[in-house]
Amino acid sequence: MTIIIRHEEPKDYRTVEEITREAFWNLYVPGAEEHYIAHTLRNHPDFIPELTFVIELDGKIIGSIFYSHTKIVGEDGTEYPVISFGPVSIDPAYHRQGYGRLLIEHSIAEAKRLGYSAIVIAGFPYHYHPYGFIGAKKYQLSMPDGKFYTGIMALVLKKGALDGIKGTILFSPGLYPDPAGLAAFDQTFPKKEKNVLPHQAQFQVTASEIDENEY
Repeated sequence: MTIIIRHEEPKDYRTVEEITREAFWNLYVPGAEEHYIAHTLRNHPDFIPELTFVIELDGKIIGSIFYSHTKIVGEDGTEYPVISFGPVSIDPAYHRQGYGRLLIEHSIAEAKRLGYSAIVIAGFPYHYHPYGFIGAKKYQLSMPDGKFYTGIMALVLKKGALDGIKGTILFSPGLYPDPAGLAAFDQTFPKKEKNVLPHQAQFQVTASEIDENEY
């Protein structure tokens, strides 16, 4: 068994989008949009190609991770550059086998090597706490609505990078493409049934959970 993690190349694009679609289909909402985000993010100014990787198993791509520029706007208007990752996807046939962890750990190490200061993400805490992520509330970093959510987390890559900032996290607009193009793009893939599933409602509850922790 040979595992290789390498930068995504243009020849990989469609395969990565197909895997991303499969990985997220009916997961958070009926259908999925993450494959469309991957497709459009590559052409956005905030896209970070040097941190966008695929993972191969015996020459076959089974997953990918995308990175983009994010910024924190301090209370005095000062902007602090950080980065974010997502979408992250592994072919469902290879879930829970450690490939996602390898991909994430590799990309974090490379981000640190390249000199990035911090990573800010949105996701399930139990997924990302093992990598060292902690609630962004620890650094007094809120979302634009002024609230601190358990699903908004930060990982410092340079000591003290987020100390004393206190501000608002602004994820890249590249992560929120025009939804009008999603339907047409999705029609270029095999038809799949969109289903409303119980865990989707639970995701909405989790995504809106306020961080009540004391750091």
